Amino acid sequence: MHSRPSQTRLLPLQSRIAALLLAMLSTMAAIYVAGRMWQDAEARVHLIQEIDKTNSQVHTAISVDDTLKIIACREQQKKLSAVETELAAARKKGFVRKSLVKNEKDDSRKRILAVVGIFTTFGRKKNREAIRMMWMPTGAAMKKVADEKGIVVRFVIGRSTNRGDTLDKQIDSESRQTKDFIVLDGQLEASEEASKKMKSFVTRAVESWDAEFYVKVNDDVFVNIDILGATLTTYLNKPCVYIGCMKSGEVFSEPTHKWYEPDWWKFGDAKSYPTHASGEIYAISRALAQFVSINRSILRTYAHDDVSAGSWFIGLDVEHINERKFCCSALVPGAICTALNCYLFLRRNLFFRLNFENSAVSESGGCAGEALGLGLGLGLGFRFCFLRRFLFSCEE
Repeated sequence: MHSRPSQTRLLPLQSRIAALLLAMLSTMAAIYVAGRMWQDAEARVHLIQEIDKTNSQVHTAISVDDTLKIIACREQQKKLSAVETELAAARKKGFVRKSLVKNEKDDSRKRILAVVGIFTTFGRKKNREAIRMMWMPTGAAMKKVADEKGIVVRFVIGRSTNRGDTLDKQIDSESRQTKDFIVLDGQLEASEEASKKMKSFVTRAVESWDAEFYVKVNDDVFVNIDILGATLTTYLNKPCVYIGCMKSGEVFSEPTHKWYEPDWWKFGDAKSYPTHASGEIYAISRALAQFVSINRSILRTYAHDDVSAGSWFIGLDVEHINERKFCCSALVPGAICTALNCYLFLRRNLFFRLNFENSAVSESGGCAGEALGLGLGLGLGFRFCFLRRFLFSCEE
C-alpha cells in the first residue's frame, strides 16, 4: 500500500534526465555538423581559388608542338656546350688553326692566288741574294705582285739548335732588312727536320694568308712567277689538287746511303716510294693545306719532305696532277722553273742552245754585259754574267 507513491515520484525525475541527455546529444551533434560544414566550406573556397587561378592561366598554355620544340632547343644547347668544350680541348692540342678563332678577321681577308715558300737554311745567303736579284720581288715590288697577281713569296727558315746564337741573329738581321722571311720560331732548322718544316710552313701560311694554292720551292730553283700564276689559275676549278713533277723512286735501306730511309720496311718488298711530286717545287690546293694544318700533329713524316707530303694525300680523294712545267731539270717549253745549281751548270759547261717560242739563243762564250736568255727553254731572261759570278761563288 505504501510503495506506489514512491514510484510515482521517480517518473518525473527520470523524464528530466532523459530530456537533458537528449539536449546534450543534440547540441553535440549540431556542433559536429557545423564544424564539418565549415571545413567543407573552406575546402570549397580553396578549390574555387585554384580553379580561378587555373582559368586565369589558360591563355598562356602552349601546345604539344611548342613543348617539343623547347625540348629540342634544350638538347641542342647541351650539344653546343659539349662541342664548345671539345673545340677548346682540340685547340689546346693544336688540332684547330688559330685563325678559326678570328672568324670576323678571316672573313675580311682577301683571298689571293698563291703563297710561295722558298725553303732555305743557314749559310745560304748567296742563294737568297741570287733569287732576289733574278726572280723574287723585293721592296715595293713585293707588295705590287701580291696586290696585282695575288702571289706572295717568302723565304722559309726555322731556328738554330742553339736558340738565339749567331745563326739566328743573322737571319733576324736579314729579315729586318728585307722583310721577306717566314721565320718558324717553333721549328728546328736541320736536314732531318725537313718534313716537319713543311708542316710548320703550311700551318703558318694558312694562318697568315687565305690563298687558293700553297707552293713549296727550294732555294736553288729559279721560278717564272708569271707562268706559275697562269698555270695555277688553270686549276682553280679543282678543290683538291696536288700539283708537281710526279715521280717515284727506290727506297734505300742502307744507313750509309745519302738518301737513306729509316722507315724503309714500310714500303713493301719492292722498296719503292709511292708517287709524289719532286721536292724542287710543288703546289697543294687550299683544302689540302687546311687538312695538313689541322692534322699536323698526327701526320706521319719520313726522311724526305717530298715523300712525306705525298704520303699525306694517299688516303684522301686528291687529284695528283703530273704537271711537266714543274719539272725543273727537264727541257720543257714554257716551264715554270729551272734548277740553277753549280753541278747542273758545270756539267753542261754553262752553254746551251735554247729554243723559245719566237726566238733562239745560240751558244756563246762572251759576256760583255749582254743578256743571254738562259733558263733551259723557260724564257726566264736571266743574265749570264750574273749567273757566272753566282756560280763561281757557290758551293757544290
